[in-house]
Amino acid sequence: MSAISLPDNPSVNHLRRLARILHRKVRAGEPEALAMVAEHHPGGVPTDLSAFQLSAAQLVVARRCGFPSWPRLKRYLDVLAEHGWHSSPSTAAESVAADRFCRLACLAYDENDGPDRWARARQLLVERPELTAGHIWAAAAAGQPARVARLIEADPALARRRGGPYQWRPLFYLAYSRVDPEIPAGTVLSVAQLLLDAGADPNEGYLLNGQPYPFTLLTGAFGGGELGPRRQPRHPHSLALARLLLEAGAEPNDGQTLYNRMFTPDNDHLDLLFEYGLGRGDGGPWRARLGELVDPPAEMLRTQLRWAIEHDQRERVRLLVEHGVDFHSPYTRTDGPAWQPADGRTPAGLAQLHGRTELVEYLVSRGAAPPRLEPADEVIAAAFRADRAAVERLRAQCPAAVRQARQMCPGVMVWAAAQGRAETVALLAELGFDPNALGRGDTPVEQRWETALHHAAARGDVELARLLLALGADPGVRDARFNATPLDWARYFNQDAIVRLLTDPGVAT
Repeated sequence: MSAISLPDNPSVNHLRRLARILHRKVRAGEPEALAMVAEHHPGGVPTDLSAFQLSAAQLVVARRCGFPSWPRLKRYLDVLAEHGWHSSPSTAAESVAADRFCRLACLAYDENDGPDRWARARQLLVERPELTAGHIWAAAAAGQPARVARLIEADPALARRRGGPYQWRPLFYLAYSRVDPEIPAGTVLSVAQLLLDAGADPNEGYLLNGQPYPFTLLTGAFGGGELGPRRQPRHPHSLALARLLLEAGAEPNDGQTLYNRMFTPDNDHLDLLFEYGLGRGDGGPWRARLGELVDPPAEMLRTQLRWAIEHDQRERVRLLVEHGVDFHSPYTRTDGPAWQPADGRTPAGLAQLHGRTELVEYLVSRGAAPPRLEPADEVIAAAFRADRAAVERLRAQCPAAVRQARQMCPGVMVWAAAQGRAETVALLAELGFDPNALGRGDTPVEQRWETALHHAAARGDVELARLLLALGADPGVRDARFNATPLDWARYFNQDAIVRLLTDPGVAT
């Protein structure tokens, strides 16, 4: 399935209107409309434009949005209407103190997540302790079992009612709350049990900003995310709360949880999820709702395996293999995330390519076929092993392989720099790799995002930054996502030593 690309606040009526406009423009022969049909309709542009049907225009709109058919797009919009969540609450919600508290108290998976926001929530609750008295969503976020019990007793349906700034149900506010890092476990579990006993759904979840990634109660309990454990931490009692939810029937094959927690090497979330069936079953209610937009359990774990190998998460690789994840087959799916290309590499081959010798030995010991790399891959692998002798031998024996490696992976130095592998950076430069090439530092795929010097700056790695500057890195290059220089990155990440280095009069800016 290709990436979803929907307009803001999508609706069936709005997309029907787009299809009617496209239908009219195609019949009129407008070049832009014809180009859209050529790109997205499997039959291309018809010879007789008058024969182009409205149903064909609807198919083009659906495929342009990332769906295989118009009915599949409509089905998704129906699910979105019931389970949508927008990270920006309405202005009206901010006028209610309890709603404002809920917004400040909870992870929202946006750029404002972080301790400062939760501190403001704590202060608001100190100033306005009565704000939770008649607001079950705030009482749940604050972890107040007595008030939650009193509100449910007065109106049991409140446990299943959407409300608060994000229109979540109460248990969701509890799972996503980070307002009190010292809250006792018994308090949290009491609130959760009260809500579950009153009919709260342990598989509750929402689709954030129209994307097909269900954020569930388990996602909130386990926490994690792209902003790191300081700004998107786990719940203070993540394992106990998650276990309670799993006991109540929460689906363990939770793709967003796996994604959010893959950035750090700890595995306690996997241990618990495997205990309750991770990797088995049909994928649960969210796969039933969203179909192929949610990966089947086995594919979720194959994605985890690739990330773990590439990022040298050795214990996670062992855990996944021990639980039966397929470590033999090559990666060939064409509809996976951008960082999991259909490159035909096996897990052992990926480990070999990135210099993960210990992981290669482990996978082969478990029955994986010994990887055999092409000469260009051997060049990259030798550089990542910092095997200078092998690099020299390959350069002498097969000069074409070096050229092919540069063509195949022009941005690989970015990946090496992001891991702090100075010797690999030096070897790659000797092989003619451009120190100013754009690439990705979070994963080894070729996307023109930022330079190696950007990542040295973000890491605060002065020696690596000096090396890159000596190799010809240009400190004035701006990255493709934020239009920022390495100096801007250093300032953002509070890397004062790099700031001093890059503002030195001897360094061009």
